[in-house]
Amino acid sequence: MKPTDLRGILQYIPRFRDKTFVIMMDGAVVTDDNFATLLLDLAVLRSLSIRVVLVHGAAAQIQALAAEQKVTASNLDGTGITNAETLKLALTAANRLTHEILEGLSANDLRAVSTNAIIAHPLGIIGGVDHQLTGKVERVDTEMLQMLLAQGIIPVVPPLGFDGDGRTYRVNSDAVAVALAEALKAVKLIFMTTADGLVRHGRLLRQLRVSDLDELLAHHRYEFQPEMISKAVHAAAACNRGVQRVHIINGRVDEGLLAEVFSNEGIGTLIYASEYQQIRPLLKQDIRALLRLTKASMATQELVKRTRAMIEKNVGDYYLFEIDRNPVACVALHVYPESNTGELAFLYVSPSHENQGIGRKLIQFVENKAVEMGLDELITLSTQAFNYFISKGGFVEGTPEDLPPTRREKYDQSGRNSKILVKKFTRSGFATPERAKPAAAAAQPPVGDDVRRL
Repeated sequence: MKPTDLRGILQYIPRFRDKTFVIMMDGAVVTDDNFATLLLDLAVLRSLSIRVVLVHGAAAQIQALAAEQKVTASNLDGTGITNAETLKLALTAANRLTHEILEGLSANDLRAVSTNAIIAHPLGIIGGVDHQLTGKVERVDTEMLQMLLAQGIIPVVPPLGFDGDGRTYRVNSDAVAVALAEALKAVKLIFMTTADGLVRHGRLLRQLRVSDLDELLAHHRYEFQPEMISKAVHAAAACNRGVQRVHIINGRVDEGLLAEVFSNEGIGTLIYASEYQQIRPLLKQDIRALLRLTKASMATQELVKRTRAMIEKNVGDYYLFEIDRNPVACVALHVYPESNTGELAFLYVSPSHENQGIGRKLIQFVENKAVEMGLDELITLSTQAFNYFISKGGFVEGTPEDLPPTRREKYDQSGRNSKILVKKFTRSGFATPERAKPAAAAAQPPVGDDVRRL
């Protein structure tokens, strides 16, 4: 998605208006050349009435200061031991970054304020080790933050916590972000780092259910990049504490924040707390989105071309597969009542969501619908995916004689020579390998190979 595509953004506005996003930026992201673009992205979010809370880290800056002053920092990420010298470096680094963020927000006409909203207490002695000035979030001053957000002010929260006796503690910025997201009931927590997301075995994980992430962390933790383990752990913690969507993205990607928030594909890793996929009937107001989804594939004739009028005429035949209420796949079930046959057609999965089992879910959905309708068999036509239907879907190869007469006529006219695949049902709904010879047909769907991107 192009962030400049206003139509693409507008569909999200009702969902996010007056909702809260907590955005955590690693210190290295704040000092990156792309930070100026990030500030513009934040201005877009605010213009759409999205409430934003910013949290920033300081590990890169603490390390740089330690090297500059030739001292050894004892705690870069806020989880180890923080001695007095490291806390001094953390205060200097955090204050500089906070000032830089406030300065940038002011330049974009955004009101913001640094806060002491994190109330902390000492992490204490763990395993016999005194963590000294390392802190743990005790509570969040939610009342103050809500007051600021209600006035259109962006709270900027450093990786520091304060107790009631005037002491300051170094706190892990990821943990701060999780505590804020939970306390403010944020709809999104976005971690902006210098990595593309969670990578395992060299492959970017585009989306994970929190239960799956918990499993990976329990048994395969060190298959993640070491620097991303904290993000993975805190993303899982956020979802388990009620935050529905957590994103981990590369903050150095130009316009990456908008692309992550306002597109189906995103650019990083999405961790979600609840099942957010559904298959639902197509509505007339969905036709434009359906045509936009399948436009490229119809242009290359991988799918048979359909016009708005054609789809509208048989809108009840079509179904959308949605992720987070965004269409990423589709399928159609055309029925030939005189032969009691159904045709699985117009199966398409967006390239960004391939190889995730969506195609198989749609095939199973259509099969279940066919059984519910009491159909005797299901047919589908394919020029490229026939092996998939045979090996994974339980179809058998048929001949043009297996097509209902009206469908046969259009098949002959198309010249595509698609393979005909058949799956016959018994009265109990179970498929059998035998093929039945159909009788006459009434429905007249478009002709051709309607299967793409399983």
